[in-house]
Amino acid sequence: MSISAKDVKDLREKTGAGMMDCKKALAETNGDMEAAIDYLRKKGLAAAQKKQSRVAADGAVVTLTTGKKAVIVEVNCETDFVSKGDDFQNFAKSVADFALNNDVASIEALRDAKNADANELTLKCGEKVDIRKLEVVATEGLLGSYNHGGRIGVVVELATTATGADVEELAKDLAMHVAAADPRFLDASEIDEDYKNREAEIYAAQLKEEGKPEAMIGKIVEGKLAKLAKEVCLLEQAFVKNPDLTIKKLVAEVVGKAGADITVKGFKKINLGEGIEKKEDNLAEEVAKMTQQ
Repeated sequence: MSISAKDVKDLREKTGAGMMDCKKALAETNGDMEAAIDYLRKKGLAAAQKKQSRVAADGAVVTLTTGKKAVIVEVNCETDFVSKGDDFQNFAKSVADFALNNDVASIEALRDAKNADANELTLKCGEKVDIRKLEVVATEGLLGSYNHGGRIGVVVELATTATGADVEELAKDLAMHVAAADPRFLDASEIDEDYKNREAEIYAAQLKEEGKPEAMIGKIVEGKLAKLAKEVCLLEQAFVKNPDLTIKKLVAEVVGKAGADITVKGFKKINLGEGIEKKEDNLAEEVAKMTQQ
């Protein structure tokens, strides 16, 4: 029988199981929604979803590069203890490897392909396992990558025909710099007006809090905005390994050595758990609640 996309979507929302698992469950049960839910529960695919309301803010960021392509993947779990285990680490690496070698272009496609395995690991380790982020970079030039202890993953793309140790070191150094200096933009042309306005409001509020005269605040904010590119733009930042050089000048130096043009095309970065509001347990409150019961 024909299984509608709406039924697959509804079953996924009810159980949290992967799209392909939901489609198979509906096919096996002739489209009976309740029977399909039971089917998934029997397979252990729905049971794992009881843990999906938990907060998974720990985990691992994996960076893989091969030739002209690189991926950064973030896979989350709930605790540092589980994240360091072989089962979780191997799973995170397998997800990144799958993305790199199967032309996976979106996080949705990656989840659909690997959610069944994530659910199995959820059941095994007793914690929510979530495939959260994916960045894919493909180039005709050169890629530099850096991974900081499984917590920060960076890929930098260079457009160049240059080869050799100098340009390869540059690519790696730029990736390390991005991890350390956390630029928001490539250059000043990318800073949008909304970002400038938000920063201006923050600067003004800080100056007011410091007690600066109202008449001076506007001029001080203008000065700070003029220096904004040096703080948030990769090419304008001071190189972390040599603050006397900006990244732009560093690239120019390597161009001179390599004898070929080098253009920094962009960068991708994933910080583990960024944007997740992690619940903080209060032991005193928990003990108080227990003694009142």
